[in-house]
Amino acid sequence: MFNKIWSYLTFKPQPKVDGQENNKNLKLMHGINRISIFMGLFALIVVIVKILKHL
Repeated sequence: MFNKIWSYLTFKPQPKVDGQENNKNLKLMHGINRISIFMGLFALIVVIVKILKHL
């Protein structure tokens, strides 16, 4: 699971499964996943900073 997330973040090409081609929809899906991962990490950092400032 972490390898797949890391490959999204580092723009590594995904292995083809059963001869499927990487089409435009798949690339768009990976882009959206990448954005959501970055937004989640940013939100987690903001929450941690707010907790540490409150202590």
